[in-house]
Formats: sequence, structure tokens, C-alpha cells
Amino acid sequence: MLDAHQLNIFLAAGELENFTQAARQLNLSQPSVSAQIQSLERLLGTQLFHRAGRHISLTEEGELLLPLAREMVHLSIHIEETMASLAGSVVGHLKLGCSTAVGKYTLPRLIARFRAQHPRVRVSCTITTRRSVLEALLDGVVHLAGTSAREFSKEIEYRPFTTDAVVLVVPADHPWAARSGIEPQELLTENFILRETSAGTRRVLEEGLAKHGLHVDQLQTVMVIASSEAIRTAVEEKIGVAFISRLVAASAIELGRIVQVPVANLNLRQQLYIGRNLQRPASGAQLAFWEFALDPINQALLQPAD
Repeated sequence: MLDAHQLNIFLAAGELENFTQAARQLNLSQPSVSAQIQSLERLLGTQLFHRAGRHISLTEEGELLLPLAREMVHLSIHIEETMASLAGSVVGHLKLGCSTAVGKYTLPRLIARFRAQHPRVRVSCTITTRRSVLEALLDGVVHLAGTSAREFSKEIEYRPFTTDAVVLVVPADHPWAARSGIEPQELLTENFILRETSAGTRRVLEEGLAKHGLHVDQLQTVMVIASSEAIRTAVEEKIGVAFISRLVAASAIELGRIVQVPVANLNLRQQLYIGRNLQRPASGAQLAFWEFALDPINQALLQPAD
């Protein structure tokens, strides 16, 4: 008979395609993981992994088993959590997926308060690109996803849970730093560091400039970087100025390394969403965090300090 624990080991190894990393994730020894995989292969009468030295990859049979194992493991967890909830406890393993700004700068404080109320819930948070996190949500790899944009899917329910300002930042000794604000047309005179075209902050900037008859291509772009943190550092190093998430900029502004400069009639805000997969049964921990994240009482936790 198939064993949920054994399938969970296969699932970790299959998703990571690395026995050592799977062992580390599961708090097991690498030989134990290998032995459990071999036992499962004997039980099913098929090879699940190609092995070439230290490198492994799923066989065709392993690829077929992976989503089935994920379903069985999730169902097993759901059964355990449901039984525990009958005693009034919220327990389990909550897997969150987040795009960069949401994960690094918004969720840690929220997770800390949530676990203070529900200490028996273990939380894992994967930080990746927006597209990857939504794919993980659809595949059942994560239970809930935080993202700066919605991609249509009948399987995903999105709800807005906070907003993030997109602000102009300049080096601390820049001439604009001493001013109370600038006009939109002045943006055309300075060197800019921009995010890549698919980034949420880039999209918000483009929409804001369009309201003033400006286009992002008119900016004197000296660099395009696929990381808001790297852009913040580039501004500190006086390479140029930039529009970035206020969440990302907050610590450097507080330390005086960069300065936020208001732009007249250019109030840029990015909506942040939390999403869940409606096609998969939600555990008590998932439902509890979903409601917790959307509770207005927690909104102060989602904003940077002024």
C-alpha cells in the first residue's frame, strides 16, 4: 500500500530534482531519502529517477507520478488538519508564494503576527517572479500567492489586500533632494534607472506618465535592471534616479542614503493582491491566513514606516 510519508519524500525530491536538498528540506538524512525512493520504486515496479552520479532527473513515470503524489500528500495533510481543527486548533504547513516586493517587505510582519495567534502553523514562503508564483499556485506547489498583478484564470480568486506607492528617489546630494518637489516635465532632464518592461512598477510608471502626455521612452535611460533592490543601490551609487517601490526604498530613505522627491500631480500606487486556487480544498491554516491577511486591523503591518 502506498505510504503518504514516502510519497512526500518523492514529491520533495521530484520538485527539487536533488536528493540532498530534499533531505535538508524534510530534515532527513540523504541516505534515508535515497532508501525511501528505492523502496517506492520497488513497490511500484518502475524507475522514478534517472541517476547520473550526483545528478538526478525524473523519468517519464516519475513525471506522471508527481502530480498524483502531490494530490495524495495534500489530501493526507488536509485530513490531519481537519481532525485537529475539531479540537479548535489551527495547525499545519502553510506554503506561500510571493513576488519580490510582496514577499520581502510586506509579508514577514504579517506572518509573525499570524503565528503568534496560531503557533502550531508552520509557514514556508517562496519568493520568485510573478509569473512563477502564479504557476506554482495553479500547480498546487503553494497554497496562497501574493502578487502585484492579476493574470486571468478561472481557477484563481484574487483579492486586493494592500497598496504600495511607487516613488521617485534620488541620491542624497542630488539637486532635487533639496527641493519640495519637481514638475513632470523635469523628469526628461535626468538619467534614469528603470525596471524591465514586465515589472509592475514599470507598468504603473508608464500609466502615470501617460496622464501627463509623457512616455517612458522619453526618459534618458542609462540602465535597465530586473531588481528593485539593485536599482536602489544604483541610486545610492549616483548612477541615476529611479521610480521604485516605497516598500523597497523605505530603509535607505530612513538612513539618508537616498531621498524621496514628490512629482507634481504624479501619485503612483501599485495594488497588491493575494490569490488562492479555488480548485483545491483549503485547509484550516489556509483559510485562517486568507481571512487574517484581509482583515483591516492588519493593514498597518503592510505599510513601511513614514
